[in-house]
Amino acid sequence: MATNPIPQFPAFPAFPAFPDGFLWGVSTSAHQIEGAVDAREPSVWDTFSAEPGKVKDGSTAAVACDHYHRYREDVALLAGLGVDAYRFSISWPRLRAAGGLDFYDRLVDELCAAGIRPVPTLFHWDLPVSLDWLERDTASHFAEYVSLVADRLGDRVRKWITINEPAEHTLFGHALGAHAPGKQLMFDALPAAHHQLLAHGLAVRALRASGATDIGIANSHGPTWPASQDPADLEAAAFYDLLLNRLFADPVLLGEYPEGLGELMPGDVAADLKVIGEPLDWYGVNYYAPTRVGAPQGEDIEFGGLTIPAELPFSVREIENVPLTDFGWPVVPEALTELLTDFRDRYGDRLPPIVITENGCSYDGIDDQPRITYLDGHIRALHRAVEAGVDVRGYFVWSLLDNFEWAEGYARRFGLVHVDYETLTRTPKASYTWFQNTLRSQH
Repeated sequence: MATNPIPQFPAFPAFPAFPDGFLWGVSTSAHQIEGAVDAREPSVWDTFSAEPGKVKDGSTAAVACDHYHRYREDVALLAGLGVDAYRFSISWPRLRAAGGLDFYDRLVDELCAAGIRPVPTLFHWDLPVSLDWLERDTASHFAEYVSLVADRLGDRVRKWITINEPAEHTLFGHALGAHAPGKQLMFDALPAAHHQLLAHGLAVRALRASGATDIGIANSHGPTWPASQDPADLEAAAFYDLLLNRLFADPVLLGEYPEGLGELMPGDVAADLKVIGEPLDWYGVNYYAPTRVGAPQGEDIEFGGLTIPAELPFSVREIENVPLTDFGWPVVPEALTELLTDFRDRYGDRLPPIVITENGCSYDGIDDQPRITYLDGHIRALHRAVEAGVDVRGYFVWSLLDNFEWAEGYARRFGLVHVDYETLTRTPKASYTWFQNTLRSQH
């Protein structure tokens, strides 16, 4: 394992202490790092990436970081970092191939031997190519798959995540066509949202039946800021917040859809909501940035690597006078405090303890001082939420490794560890050593 040669760090004040038992970790996902495509069935991302022009650099995740073969090296990096937990995802397509669970058996054993808590996510966008979230049966198939995983790994895995970011998977993959499976259904994509939420609820029931007692979901959220106080901008921002935040939080936390949305969903929605609203032990929040939203501007808008079509009833605007990541995402740490306190106020005693299941940024370079500044600011913002009375139990950095960043290919680097995609050599960045020191200050 390479040693980070860059010991200098920005001069930040000492970190405030988080509560005892606070969980510190890092996150990855199977399709983005594992490779070993021949040892699993195809996923929707394999077929999507094979279409010319779908991934910006023309790459695929066939090899990615080759974590499938190098997992011991990566667990050693985790142990060196000093994290309490590792959030990874299990590839549903890999389980549909012979011996697919054997890899995760080995990985979980390696993590446990290193004293690192395994925290698997059961669906992180890599749907088997033979399935479709527009079909209700996919939710039942997911519950069956979850039962198989829980029966095999439940003796060592205590903390589970059902589904990652159904909002993005619905919007980017089924409404706009920018992600796999590449469908451009606009608002006809809503059944994909409902069936993912139903799958989540069925997975909670399957995990409970296996004896699991520490279950959450990883939903992406961020404050929505209106572009102005003009009524048209306020209306557009409220609709965006409904679509990206409340559509996926309200059913899980309140057992109901926001007004007007339930009638757009397929099937016996009232019965389904009883499943979707199964009580959770904690609620996962993936946070990256707030979004400034205004009324439609009559033309397509390029924003954050996506094209926002003119026909949507909102437009995404630039947040001025803030730094940007290499991905063009605004850096606004204080918005994390705002998000969490607003969630506490909105959901009250229906909100279980929160875990930040993803937070991170894309910057090039091994001497990645901007990433250090980003993480420092966001961890401090998280602590301010804790001081304000929000029950936050953990924080996971995205990501351990540079990886296949979906439709961006290998052009965006989110890792604490640099990966040379030619040699697959891992090199800890300055941010790795900084986070290592930060964790030491908390233990």
